[in-house]
Amino acid sequence: MMHLLQKILFLGNILPLTFFSTHAHKPASPGTAADILICRNAHISFYSPAPIEDIKAESDQAVSALNTANGSLYFKVMIRSFTFRRSLMQEHFNEDFMESDKYPYAEFKGNVLQMPDLSKDGSYPVQVQGILTIHGVSKNYTVPATLTVKNKQVSGHAVFNVKLADHQIQIPRLLMKDIAEQVQVTVDALYSVDNSASGSPGA
Repeated sequence: MMHLLQKILFLGNILPLTFFSTHAHKPASPGTAADILICRNAHISFYSPAPIEDIKAESDQAVSALNTANGSLYFKVMIRSFTFRRSLMQEHFNEDFMESDKYPYAEFKGNVLQMPDLSKDGSYPVQVQGILTIHGVSKNYTVPATLTVKNKQVSGHAVFNVKLADHQIQIPRLLMKDIAEQVQVTVDALYSVDNSASGSPGA
């Protein structure tokens, strides 16, 4: 567990560099350090109804960055950080479905379309567009989301569906009747200013 946490913290430290480089194609200004909001413990869960037992897992170890100047958005989560109610189900998830040793992360790189002004408290419905990579397969997504500002703190929330076949996640024949072909993913992130970005360039 400590090794896992160290990896997540390391991802949090390199996010600002990854964030700027992966969105260099955007014509908008990259903004200043104060425009970069970071969440190092974003909550991601997924749910799939099944005849025998519903499948649900969650992780609160995702890292995310939001650039309020140009709407760039980034998420990354370690697949093995997802926990299940039953350990056997968690084992099957990592070994049989997600092949977590081969594809250890899920990653999203995209943008908030028509980025709202987040200087005032309020709830702002938005559209998020980008590329989601799961199981080594990348696919374009456009999903509805909500950005909320309360007491100058920004949070994000989104719910969307992922089809397993779109990411070449195969369901064993014996389990085809027990597992849905798509899962509902819920994402929640509470952001804060990236204080590390104001330090030395190599930080």
